[in-house]
Amino acid sequence: MEILTSVVITVVTTIFVVLSFAIYLTIRIFTGKSRNDKSYAPVHATVFDLLFHSDDLYDYETEIAREKPTYRFLSPGQSEILTADPRNVEHILKTSFDKYSKGHSSRENLTDLLGHGIFAVDGDKWKQQRKLASFEFSTRVLRDFSCSVFRKNASKLVGFVTEFALSGKAFDVQDMLMRFTLDAIFKVGFGVELKCLDGFSKEGEEFMEAFDESNVATSSRFIDPLWKLKWFLNIGSQSKLKKSIATIDTFVYSLITTKRKDLAKEQNTAVREDILSRFLVESEKDPENMNDKYLRDIILNFMIAGKDTTAASLSWFLYMLCKNPLVQENIVREIRDVTSTHEKTTDVDGFIESITEEALDQMQYLHAALSETLRLYPPVPVDMRCAEIDDVLPDGYRVRKGDNVYYIAYAMGRMTYIWGQDAEEFKPERWLKLVQESVLAKISHTGK
Repeated sequence: MEILTSVVITVVTTIFVVLSFAIYLTIRIFTGKSRNDKSYAPVHATVFDLLFHSDDLYDYETEIAREKPTYRFLSPGQSEILTADPRNVEHILKTSFDKYSKGHSSRENLTDLLGHGIFAVDGDKWKQQRKLASFEFSTRVLRDFSCSVFRKNASKLVGFVTEFALSGKAFDVQDMLMRFTLDAIFKVGFGVELKCLDGFSKEGEEFMEAFDESNVATSSRFIDPLWKLKWFLNIGSQSKLKKSIATIDTFVYSLITTKRKDLAKEQNTAVREDILSRFLVESEKDPENMNDKYLRDIILNFMIAGKDTTAASLSWFLYMLCKNPLVQENIVREIRDVTSTHEKTTDVDGFIESITEEALDQMQYLHAALSETLRLYPPVPVDMRCAEIDDVLPDGYRVRKGDNVYYIAYAMGRMTYIWGQDAEEFKPERWLKLVQESVLAKISHTGK
């Protein structure tokens, strides 16, 4: 009898807690949101609706944007505003940039993985890293080193693809491109060969797996209102995230320690080509603030910026070429004309060396095809800024302090009110004029 009573009490208590939590969330979601005020963007649903569309999230948001370019999902504490209006995007990213930040919730979602890197901070830290990165990436040494690394890895990639083509075996293109970009970005970032493409490095494989799993788990936080509970209980995706971060940290801190020792042995005149080496030199000027943790955060943020975005864009680009053989033929013809390459050439290294900056400037149709791919399949489909003060968007809708404003690039690339009735067609020609003007502007600026 006592056992039965204990079970009943436990069940009743659990039901009470769940109901209380549900009532609390309901109050938080629907209180103070001006749902019927037409000066605010129309409400589509609550944020929990997004969980039911996690498998087709971007297409779901796109369908809504066709009817309502700016709309809201209600969440506990604030509104989640989504917009596909270019005027609003320019407003939050340029015209009124200082009125918006990454926001507390976004920083909280990203901090465990990205620390105080550029994607997870605002204010002075963001400005410092942006200034430092802008300077470093414009230096000739780093540009030449990056170019050399990508050439070498591109040649290796061609070799692997050729082997598969000759054997007739199927292979995962995206996985191969992920390995290719991680190898290249890692070499540029740390000056170390990870050898993910070769498949010979156990440490590299472990790092790549942890890096990918941590990205997925961190991204899930933006649509999972229970992620904090999972983190606290160490279950599900958040348990995997903790393990992945531990693997990443062990690997990265070891590299930083080794790199510090190597640089200490070198002469002052030694060329520091990779990003970590160059940042280590900068850290000597401010060792208290630019410690190993800060360096780890900076480098990981650059890796995330370069790895998945590049691999995903290349994957979609190849996919679109397969679906559009005429575009593929035009690109091949342009490349052969620019590089004077014979159709049956087998000199891969010689061909890759012919792809100079000047040659790339002449490949305007290739540039247009890449731009069209990015329009339809942007590597960052959705991004967010948080209102620091009450504001009014250019489309007339009001925003309250604390509201999150998401600009949905994936949806914008498919809007007929932006691109015309052929918005969902793959047409590189729509970019040719802009590409030509860009090249002329570059020539005018550099004098080349």
